[in-house]
Amino acid sequence: MPRKLLALLTVLTALSLPGLSTPAAAQVTSAPRCDTPAVTTYGPATVTGAIVGAAVHDGHAYVVSRGPKPPVVAEIDLATRKVTRTATLPDGPSAGEPEGGWATAVAGGKLYIGTYPVPDLYSYDLATGQVAHLHSFGASNTFVWSMAAAPDGTLYLGTSSDGRLWEYVPSTGAVRRYDVLVKGEHYVRAVAVDETTVYAGLLEKAKLMAVDRVSGAVRELAQGPMAVGTVSLYGDRVLAASGSTLIDVRKDGTDLRQFEAGVGIIDAFEVAPDGTVYLTSRPDGAVYSYRIGQDAVTKVADPPSPGEETRALKLIGQQLVGFAGSGGIWWLDLASRTAEFVDLIDAGFPAGAERTQSMLLVPNRALYIGGHFAVQVRDLRTGKQRRIRVVGEPKAMVRRGNQIYAALYPSGQIISIDMRTDEVRSYGYIGHDQSRPWDIEHDPVTDTILVASAPTGAKLQGALTVLDPDTGKMDVYAGVIPDQSLMSLSVHPGRGLVYLGGDVLGGGGTPPTRTTASIAAFDLRKREVVWQIDPLPDHRTFQDLKVHDGLLYAVYKRVLGAWIALDLDTRTITYQGVLSGHGELQVHRGRVFTSTFFGGGNAYELGSEAKLLATGLGDEWHTNPQLQFEPGSFDAWTIVGRDLAKVRLDPRCPPVTIPAPES
Repeated sequence: MPRKLLALLTVLTALSLPGLSTPAAAQVTSAPRCDTPAVTTYGPATVTGAIVGAAVHDGHAYVVSRGPKPPVVAEIDLATRKVTRTATLPDGPSAGEPEGGWATAVAGGKLYIGTYPVPDLYSYDLATGQVAHLHSFGASNTFVWSMAAAPDGTLYLGTSSDGRLWEYVPSTGAVRRYDVLVKGEHYVRAVAVDETTVYAGLLEKAKLMAVDRVSGAVRELAQGPMAVGTVSLYGDRVLAASGSTLIDVRKDGTDLRQFEAGVGIIDAFEVAPDGTVYLTSRPDGAVYSYRIGQDAVTKVADPPSPGEETRALKLIGQQLVGFAGSGGIWWLDLASRTAEFVDLIDAGFPAGAERTQSMLLVPNRALYIGGHFAVQVRDLRTGKQRRIRVVGEPKAMVRRGNQIYAALYPSGQIISIDMRTDEVRSYGYIGHDQSRPWDIEHDPVTDTILVASAPTGAKLQGALTVLDPDTGKMDVYAGVIPDQSLMSLSVHPGRGLVYLGGDVLGGGGTPPTRTTASIAAFDLRKREVVWQIDPLPDHRTFQDLKVHDGLLYAVYKRVLGAWIALDLDTRTITYQGVLSGHGELQVHRGRVFTSTFFGGGNAYELGSEAKLLATGLGDEWHTNPQLQFEPGSFDAWTIVGRDLAKVRLDPRCPPVTIPAPES
């Protein structure tokens, strides 16, 4: 059944965007207009105040932005609820640029920050506000996920994708890399440390480990059912969360107490001096408490910020202070159970351009642009924009009538947005361990909303979700392609069939059982797979599928740039070739187009071969490059760098070359 409305609407001050409006009816001459401007940009496609790392020290909070480049470090006065000082993290010597910092720790008068997608360490002087780059722990596309300061000020950091624990001594700059904690593990997701030992939570192997700071000796303290993503210490005990399972064990590994809390995924701990453990869970965002030695949790309060991930939790007197990932701070009075929420942008946090998650054009009306916990709406008639708060990242969107449907990460929730009122409605969660919804379409024959999804962590099975938007009934077909997650789907117009594109790697945390990604045809009336094939051996992941004129076009992801056109009657490959990278497909005016990552960011028309239409779009999409064509023309909305742009992609014109931005 449909769930209650759970997202709040935040409307930004309307911004005038000259030149953005679109004529009510596009007029296209029969001859190409290759002399018109090839590219027009309109500023950042979507902005954010989202945060990752957060810490509290001496009456101030310190947060690090998520998404914009360069990342922003902000100091907030917890008494006035205002940002008092900001700084940016300079680009370090490693290839790539930092876009945020999950890991933070305070020691010796400095805030230390571990960044991604370059695994660098920075310091922020709490007295002067000066920032310094200290060390790089690896190559680009690697994360510093976690960090803790020992009582003597030594820092311990957990990284991916090497799955290593590191030691950094601020006084000398000395660095030590510990041996592999568990073979095959790629993520040290949480750390805590005392005088002698580092306690590490592992994502894929779901283990809680203890590492001797001097000898490096490793002990296993507990095995959880899911990723161990939160670790804290109290006296002689270690507290950890493995999904919704709470782990409570002595530091020597004895007296293990482990139970299912039944509260969703536990994402933050704070231990009071009397041993009361306060914790938050997602996707609801509620607050609970636990006493050492018990086997149950007690609900303290409803979500101070509904549907949020809590980045950090701190007890100050009789108030809990929480940091919401979308960019907010809340204060919960434990006596009255009342909460106050402050949006960081309202408090003075500088919003920045983020990577775009998804884009949907409502012709002659608006562009809906998915960002982090928000959808930015740009009115094409007035040039104004507004921002709708949602509880996740809209990975894909589709229109049905006056409703925009979106599938959200990391909750796996499906929502709709009313185009007339901006009202947000939740249809609930996919469940079945599905957290990454990658594609969404509407089938007019069965009048259903279809979602392709993947799990997180050490699981292979994806799912096809079939939602009846009128009744809210949601049917989930997990494992519809055995031992593969789903990356894409494409409805066959008028036939009640949907084609599914698989990924043998699943959530990426366990070895695959297959070597080749499959395409499956699913009958939406019979609710069953009618055929399944593996078109290209040893190609493990489909990025996108699209039906056109009896052919199923497909772009692969992990074999760089491979694409095919499959005859749906014979199920044989009619055309195939290689692109500069991968992205999403779009059918427009009887032609098939795609935009891709890599090679500078390119757009192509696909037919018997790939024809380059544009280059220089950049590689700044968060998910997959997309094109949204204006009806009656070959002008497509997309992004150039991180700016919203309209690009002429007329196959009859010479390719468009977009110059690189000046540094």
